[in-house]
Amino acid sequence: MTAAERAAAERVLGAVGTTLWLEREDDLDAVTAVSGSGPAYVFYFIEALERAACELGLRADAAHKLALETFAGAVKLAAQATEPPETLRGRVTSKGGTTERALQSMEADRVKDAIVRAVKAAAERSRELGDELGRD
Repeated sequence: MTAAERAAAERVLGAVGTTLWLEREDDLDAVTAVSGSGPAYVFYFIEALERAACELGLRADAAHKLALETFAGAVKLAAQATEPPETLRGRVTSKGGTTERALQSMEADRVKDAIVRAVKAAAERSRELGDELGRD
């Protein structure tokens, strides 16, 4: 692809979102697993927050609003920050506090490892689908 073709593609695609150029076509499986499937992961986490809020006695509408606003605020902060998410997480986690207790529970359940395994499973399925479609 020439520089002019690349610039033209960026103008067209940039009108509807962010562009990301990859070195290898094989990287598209990772993109599919993270970005293509990613909205479902976010919705899944929102579902869990809403369920927990309801089980703690909040109304469903309040649980929904809290979950959405929490995600929106955290995403906005992460998008504007120069620090990595790990640093941001540390800044909102008080020693001995409620957030630390919740994160300890997630670590004990290996939630982060489960998410990584799930994304890798999605990437593997993307490769499989690419192989299947490539045979036709």
